Amino acid sequence: MQSPAETPDEYIASLPPERKEAVSKIREAILKNLPEGFEETMGYGMLGYVVPHSIYPKGYHCDPKVPLPYMNLGSQKNFIALHAMCVYGNSKLHEWFANEYPKHCKTKLDMGKACIRFKKMDDIPYALIGELASKLTVMQWIDICEQAVRR
Repeated sequence: MQSPAETPDEYIASLPPERKEAVSKIREAILKNLPEGFEETMGYGMLGYVVPHSIYPKGYHCDPKVPLPYMNLGSQKNFIALHAMCVYGNSKLHEWFANEYPKHCKTKLDMGKACIRFKKMDDIPYALIGELASKLTVMQWIDICEQAVRR
């Protein structure tokens, strides 16, 4: 479900009450821990955390008009989705997250290549999400993305 919201605050305000609190807490954990240089924006109808064009003018290799995505956060029909491209682009970070997750949650990790799905609002690892957001600097993320595109 893509939102027509134009700002992160509009997006949060548009959510149903049962999702508003959880998405707000995830957003807070990300913003509190996001390294300097990343920016919060709207992207793909979700909250986006990106490397802005002012730092990386090349933008996203799939669509250079779009800033380089790091994470996206959205409320879907049956779950909250955290699209953590940083996990998809870095096997060590993926392994770290998969190993840490059971230490923070009672439920099994529900994850695709980059999409982490949270179906139970009372079992979201906010501190772990914040730690994940903090793991890479802007320059480290740019380097990972450039290496992936060169392959």
